[in-house]
Amino acid sequence: MAARIGADGKAMARRGRVELRRIEDRVSRQVRFSKRRSGLFKKAFELSLLCDAEVALIVFSPAGKLYEYASTSIEDTYNRYQQFSGEGRNINDDRNRNDNKDEASSDLQLMLSKIATWSPQSNADESDVDELEKLENLLRNALKDTRSRKIQMLAKQNSGASTSGQKSPEQGTA
Repeated sequence: MAARIGADGKAMARRGRVELRRIEDRVSRQVRFSKRRSGLFKKAFELSLLCDAEVALIVFSPAGKLYEYASTSIEDTYNRYQQFSGEGRNINDDRNRNDNKDEASSDLQLMLSKIATWSPQSNADESDVDELEKLENLLRNALKDTRSRKIQMLAKQNSGASTSGQKSPEQGTA
């Protein structure tokens, strides 16, 4: 086996495979948990930032302490998961799809009309914190709905490309 040589000309050690088994020492196990947890949360953050993915991560320590990370909100992501895993998977039911599109479209139109009626110039002095928070929530929901729609459209395009034998950009070549 040949040694790897670094930029400075010195031999570099290779990382060996880590045997995955329970760590018996309680202190070592807690240290490893803490390091692995921070790495996992860092990766979740990077995935949400770089790929604009909606990420929710829930971890319970061996002592029962809760750690969580969410790119948007744990509740919103969980509700979206529940919807997807329940009735959301029935994609062959055209009636449900059309009803959902109509409902989402009308909700989006309502949000956009509320946003359009508010202008910083005319309402800045009259607005209170509650109104501004409502507007902020409307904008967040509109952005979330727009992202969700974009993801659905991209998924539809990718599934169409894969059924016709073409590779999607995510599939690439190995």
